[in-house]
Amino acid sequence: MKLDRKEILSALETISIAGEGKNMVESGAVQNVITFGDEVVVDLLLTTPALHIKKRAEVDIMKVIHEKIYDKAKIKVNIKVEAPEKPQIKGKSIPGISNIIAVSSGKGGVGKSTITANLAVTLANMGFKVGVLDADIYGPSMPIMFDVEGAKPISVEVDGKSKMKPITGYGVEILSIGFFTSPDQAVIWRGPMAAKALNQMIFDADWGELDFMLLDLPPGTGDIHLSIMQSLPITGAVVVSTPQAVALADAKKGVAMFQNESINVPVLGIIENMAYFTPEELPNNKYYIFGKEGAKNLAEDLNVPFLGEVPIVQSIREAGDYGRPAALQTASPVQAAFEALARNVVEETVRRNDNLPPTEAIKITTMAGCSAVKK
Repeated sequence: MKLDRKEILSALETISIAGEGKNMVESGAVQNVITFGDEVVVDLLLTTPALHIKKRAEVDIMKVIHEKIYDKAKIKVNIKVEAPEKPQIKGKSIPGISNIIAVSSGKGGVGKSTITANLAVTLANMGFKVGVLDADIYGPSMPIMFDVEGAKPISVEVDGKSKMKPITGYGVEILSIGFFTSPDQAVIWRGPMAAKALNQMIFDADWGELDFMLLDLPPGTGDIHLSIMQSLPITGAVVVSTPQAVALADAKKGVAMFQNESINVPVLGIIENMAYFTPEELPNNKYYIFGKEGAKNLAEDLNVPFLGEVPIVQSIREAGDYGRPAALQTASPVQAAFEALARNVVEETVRRNDNLPPTEAIKITTMAGCSAVKK
């Protein structure tokens, strides 16, 4: 049988590369199609080196040609990767780490750690080098969310000094107090002890070169937050909230903490988690269980960027529990939502670095409150 090139192109117009809206012909991913009798060669150009994206594209191409054109066709897919140039992000905060982003929430239970984990793997899939410091000393969750419970950082020698090597999960470097305690052990430390542990994970670790270090802060506005900002010059902060009024009231306090003139950490924006629920059987319906666009309206009121929204999806919770961030689900609405968030975070970071001077670590003379914090 002789295969027709135009028919093959028409068939390829029915599928797309994972994470892209346009079909693979319209997007330009299909560079060429050559036929020799019952043989076909498809030259494909991808913008990501991710193995699961390449494998998914190859499988989809073979499947659609076999189903729509000829079930015995001999197919070869040549894949070339040309990753787009990453945005230039100026200025290094500490040696090897370009940008330190604090992910914060005014109260617990709004999904701050879930957002952090999924944002981290999304940035990594975009080609950035990413690390996560689980700064939630009293409730560390990153070991579970990255399926690295029980892992123990090893000691490595760097420039004659012994340093701990972060655990790698899904291309992300991770350190957490959870690696040093048993799952049923409560961390009962006063502020100075917690601050010392954080400093060790920051400065006594071999993080290597990172484009982004994400800090998963504990909820609220307290001792740990001040200790972190005393130790590190934070590039910017992201505040996570649900649309619920009680969560928004606390999110507003979180923004105010970073914007306090004595702290002065730029707020990159607000993320709305659990924005709405759409049942599978009613895909066109949205149910605003916790209220509608509350975080978006708060961002407008406070004149800070709105970075996007994440719906209530059962798979997000399940993925976190099973240790595989939901943003890794290819060609899913969840993945698309986190990709949009990641792009906005990168854009706001670039804008912040272009327009503002580097943030300085604050000097704390007393822990009585923000009014006693000085530059």
